[in-house]
Amino acid sequence: MTNFISVQLKKASEVDLAKPLCKFIQQSYPGGDAQAEHCRAAEELSKLRKSALGRPLDKHESALETVLRYYDQLCAIEPKFPFSENQVCVTFTWKDAFDKGSLFGGSAKLALASLGYEKTCVLFNCGALASQIAAEQNLDNDEGLKAAAKHYQFASGAFQHIKDTVLSALNREPTVDISPDTVGTLSLIMLAQAQEVFFLKATRDKMKDGIIAKLANQAADYYGDAYKQCQYKDTLPKEVFPVLAAKHCIMQANAEYHQSILAKQQKKFGEEIGRLQHAADLVKTVASRYDEYINVKDLVDKINRALTAAKKDNDFIYHDRVPDLKDLESIGKASLVKSTPVVVPLSQKFTDLFEKMVPLQVQQSVSVYNQRKADLVNRSIAQMREATNLANGVLASLNLPAAIEDVSGDTVPQSILNKSKSVIEQGGIQTVDQLIKDLPELLQRNKEILDESLRLLDEEETTDNDLRTKFKERWQRTPSNELYKPLRAEGASYHNILSKAVQADGQVKERYQAHRDTIALLCKPESELNAAIPSANPAKTLQGSEVVNVLKTLLANLDEVKKEREQLENDLKSVNFDMTSKFLTALAQDGAINEEAISVTELDRIYGSYTQKVQESLKKQEELLKNIQNAHQDFSKMKQSNNESNLREEVLKNLAVANDNFVELVANLKEGTKFYNELTEFLLKFQNKCSDIVFARKTERDELLKDLQQSIAREPSAPSIPLPTYQTTSAGGSKPAASSTPTPAPRTMGTKPQPPARPPPPVISAASSSSSASAPSGTAAAPAAAPAAAPAPGASAPAASTAPPQAQGPPYPTYPGYPGYCPMPMPLAYNSYMYGQYNLPYAPAPVFQNPGQAPYPAPQQPGYPFPQQPFYPQQ
Repeated sequence: MTNFISVQLKKASEVDLAKPLCKFIQQSYPGGDAQAEHCRAAEELSKLRKSALGRPLDKHESALETVLRYYDQLCAIEPKFPFSENQVCVTFTWKDAFDKGSLFGGSAKLALASLGYEKTCVLFNCGALASQIAAEQNLDNDEGLKAAAKHYQFASGAFQHIKDTVLSALNREPTVDISPDTVGTLSLIMLAQAQEVFFLKATRDKMKDGIIAKLANQAADYYGDAYKQCQYKDTLPKEVFPVLAAKHCIMQANAEYHQSILAKQQKKFGEEIGRLQHAADLVKTVASRYDEYINVKDLVDKINRALTAAKKDNDFIYHDRVPDLKDLESIGKASLVKSTPVVVPLSQKFTDLFEKMVPLQVQQSVSVYNQRKADLVNRSIAQMREATNLANGVLASLNLPAAIEDVSGDTVPQSILNKSKSVIEQGGIQTVDQLIKDLPELLQRNKEILDESLRLLDEEETTDNDLRTKFKERWQRTPSNELYKPLRAEGASYHNILSKAVQADGQVKERYQAHRDTIALLCKPESELNAAIPSANPAKTLQGSEVVNVLKTLLANLDEVKKEREQLENDLKSVNFDMTSKFLTALAQDGAINEEAISVTELDRIYGSYTQKVQESLKKQEELLKNIQNAHQDFSKMKQSNNESNLREEVLKNLAVANDNFVELVANLKEGTKFYNELTEFLLKFQNKCSDIVFARKTERDELLKDLQQSIAREPSAPSIPLPTYQTTSAGGSKPAASSTPTPAPRTMGTKPQPPARPPPPVISAASSSSSASAPSGTAAAPAAAPAAAPAPGASAPAASTAPPQAQGPPYPTYPGYPGYCPMPMPLAYNSYMYGQYNLPYAPAPVFQNPGQAPYPAPQQPGYPFPQQPFYPQQ
């Protein structure tokens, strides 16, 4: 009797998951064992997909286990890889499970770059395969009954989960098989079949008839609800509807049958007969309407035997009144089934291939934390460097320490010699020239990479817009201009960075040109340097004075502060703390990560002491500079002032400033070179992202074009063609005026012999046309008064009112002896392609001759000045 409904599997197109995942891993994780391990896991995932989807599956637990493991793995990698159209772009293509397709178009399918879509389709296959395994169970033993009930309830839960999540997972209209209405109906069907399995087990275990009746009545309700849901929808295979209707009647009949046994036990013999009569009517309906789908002969015989016996006993013994069907008490319901909720992992043998890879949310939090840390460190280092530059500038403006070292007035101060030696050791002016020369090449390289990346996006977007204009609403995919917004924003950010870098390069070059001569002077030997510095009167009287000693002490303290800053800067750069464990713990405890709160707390804990030291250093320098300026004022009052000494002091100041500028220029240029090299790596990653998404879009575009061609091929493509004017002759015999539309060209016969050009036809006046029409059928039409002659050059054309001599259309109209070509069916008065009247398989219709046209075949038209044309049979 029992026929269970199983669901067909969806078919997936082959996809290489390893390549895009490995590329993301290589871009996001540092090289080493961890990266290699993640890449191997990506290859294993690709093999797992082929095992789960790339081959026919047996209706066995092991096959279902493979599909479940793949679904669990998809759920595990979802928080670890940014699957989207503009990041890790993998296009998944699935066919509709219920669409058989057509001869030309194939079955319906949908391609989306969405992991949620892949998960939905895989879960659909889990439910479908579970329904197939359940339908194959042997229901004659307890193991088979338990396995069938378990699989049907799991399938119901899988389809219910799809119904609840499919729209949010896809963000667009799904195919019919995974639409909420369809999977909702499938979930109810699976639940009904699970309830039926429990009914069969209760019957096999010979439970109480009241319980069995309630189980059957509940199953009938489930089947009835499922039938109502899909009754007016063409979403499921057509054989499902009669099976649902039949099952509803069968389960209701079983409920009535077992309830009748309970009525008999309660001595309610009239109720027993009424219920058996209702059960008999139900199975009779099934036998008459759905016999080709379900065989109910055994159930019919069982109910009829019970009904016959009950009637016999009631007629001879009990004489109980048989109540109407509406007066019978309703049978209770008992549901022993429920949809199994989808709780990951579904597989008992699941192990995460990417267990050691941190989730994407943690990666993003770590990335933001690193940016916060970099901002904090850079800000502290910038403050210290600005303070150092300020101190150097103040000392240079005061000509310190050269002023207190210049005792002879004709030798180079030791501080200037030290600065000169340092500049020469660093390469001097040649180093600066080479660094400046390299900047444009690095800048141009970065510009070319950025321009090429944006060009790829522009070309693909132009192609997408052209196809969208061509196919209009048929072109159903995300517009490129919307999809590329994040990439465009990133490209604009890089463009702004390059623009600012160009401005900074210009400022560095201007500064270098302003101090180039002085820096070049520092690079000279000591003798040339001494010769370039003007001599002045000695200031030996100042040596050993208290002011000079104070200045030396203050300058030594300032140098100590500078050295402490250098060490503090190195300490700030060397501090490293991995926040991954912190974020993982927060994610495990709270299910979310409050990155800002965690990061701010940890940064304050780690860098709080360093920040305090930076502020103390700045405050100490401020006090030292103030004291140095006060002491220098006293020193200047004691020092003799004259033009020579002022000129010498100015040169020494310029040399000190040149040294500071050289150090800063070299540092800036090296940082600029490092910046451009690092920017190249980011731009190459950006270019890879652009090329990857463009390639994925091209693949998606080709698939969509192929689908559109197939859908167009499925559509009816035979438009109605209006009849030409020569076939629109009215019943009265009048002909329409000649059309100005050009007539079709004659058919080319290849190298076959062609007839000679036909002579110009005679001009038949309207009067002669009417007289010909009124002539007896056996009499030839009266000849025209004069044949039509070719008009002389410059002569006017015939009047527009002159009726055409023959049916207008082909350029070779028919005349006796030559069957002309016509691409359209011709009037019955003449059709050279019709069978002869004696070869027709049916009686020919009466032939009406058009006015002005000779019968076919016919003798030479009277008045024709040319001989009979030869006949050229068509081959």
